[in-house]
Amino acid sequence: MIARALLSVTNKTGLVDFARSLHELGVELVSTGGTAQALATAGIPVRDVSDVTGFPEMMDGRLKTIHPKIAGGMLARRDQPSHLAAMQEHGIPAIDLVVVNLYDFEGVAADAGATIERLIENIDIGGPTMIRAAAKNYESVGVVTSPEDYPRVIAALREHGSLPATLRWELARKAFARTAAYDRAISARLAVIDHETSLDLLVPKAFDLRYGENPHQSAALYSTRQTGIAGAAQLQGKELSYNNLVDLDAAWQLILEFTELPACAIIKHTNPCGCAEAATLAEAYSRALEADPVSAFGGVLAFNRPLDAATATEVAKLFTEAIAAPGYSDEALAILGAKKNLRVLRVASSNSDEPVVKSISGGYLVQTADRPRLLEARVVTDREPTPEEWHALRFGWKVVKHLKSNAILYARPGQAISAGAGQMSRVDSVKVGAMKSHLPLAGAVIASDAFFPFPDGLEEAAKHGITAAIQPGGSVKDPEVIATANRLGLAMVFTGVRHFRH
Repeated sequence: MIARALLSVTNKTGLVDFARSLHELGVELVSTGGTAQALATAGIPVRDVSDVTGFPEMMDGRLKTIHPKIAGGMLARRDQPSHLAAMQEHGIPAIDLVVVNLYDFEGVAADAGATIERLIENIDIGGPTMIRAAAKNYESVGVVTSPEDYPRVIAALREHGSLPATLRWELARKAFARTAAYDRAISARLAVIDHETSLDLLVPKAFDLRYGENPHQSAALYSTRQTGIAGAAQLQGKELSYNNLVDLDAAWQLILEFTELPACAIIKHTNPCGCAEAATLAEAYSRALEADPVSAFGGVLAFNRPLDAATATEVAKLFTEAIAAPGYSDEALAILGAKKNLRVLRVASSNSDEPVVKSISGGYLVQTADRPRLLEARVVTDREPTPEEWHALRFGWKVVKHLKSNAILYARPGQAISAGAGQMSRVDSVKVGAMKSHLPLAGAVIASDAFFPFPDGLEEAAKHGITAAIQPGGSVKDPEVIATANRLGLAMVFTGVRHFRH
């Protein structure tokens, strides 16, 4: 039975209605400061904490609930005679329901200019103490830390006259998670002041996956966001697999490179096997597909514009595992709906500040994302690229960073032609890209994610008719590579930026 509840909340959403319902159910309300004032203003009978403790609120509100008559009322086990005797001897009233949410430290911490004094004053002490005390004694006490749980608590009290054990346990676990997250937020924000950081990941499970990369591996998706692939809305199709999500993210990361024109990316096993931009989305898809229609079979697609009916009609002709786009017309969804197993995702743009985390045996590697950068390119050869070559070079430079290193991309203006990726030597990547090409390479350009260590890669590419190259530069043999480009009549651009992807 819930006879007495203590309410002390910063977020007063739904507070008055919740407290009124408790009062109507015969629950005595005990409260503090602003919460008590809000209830009294609403005409709801409330007893001030100071009436229970015999001590006034003091020290600018720092001291009000840390007292044996409050903590004891929460921590006393109702099945232990010695606990009950101590309560009776010292006049400690039982508290059966604790309703607390904390000072908004996270909101204050989000202000980069917040002073240390302001941060410290917004660290809640009594709140976490009461939450943890009530949660520890969940067998006897209910604890509520979020307004979203008010309706279900009232419903349970009206139906049962008390909180069922399963609900008390669920609320206790939620309470411990809240105080853990709160402490993490404090630790992380205060560490920033002295430029100290630690990796502390606490991410809720979104859903289980059927298996991981292979059927014998278990897997799940964890996410806190409503953006990016992890937060995408699946509009149709089979459940997403681990590999679907990895490929979809690779496709989405690539398509974010393109903003000016409609663009399409086709990914197979995390590598782009087609990418193009054009005046229309349907044309961009067709140009992306013609680069490697064989590899595109069973791949995933990403678009930088809402999918229209014309594009959906073309997409529906190919077996595709999944599609990611910012939106879909009703006509496009109707067309794609005929392919029942096709996974269709609506994706909101993701936060550009998200770190990249990779696990290794015994630890984690964390780095900033390899985001789009302004191209600070310089021509290092005697011949300047033509305007058409510049277009192809800039396009190729955006795509090559999304290939596994060592990476070579053959490109035309607005279109990837072929790629060599993940080879142990750069010259082999050049050869693989040429071997896989379904389109003529003569007149194309190449992009390299890192420098050419020797002239052989450039010489191999020239055999296939390329006219220009873009690469970071930085090799001790740069002079030889530049001399080779001049001898072959190629234009070559150095960017000064490397794009390894492992």
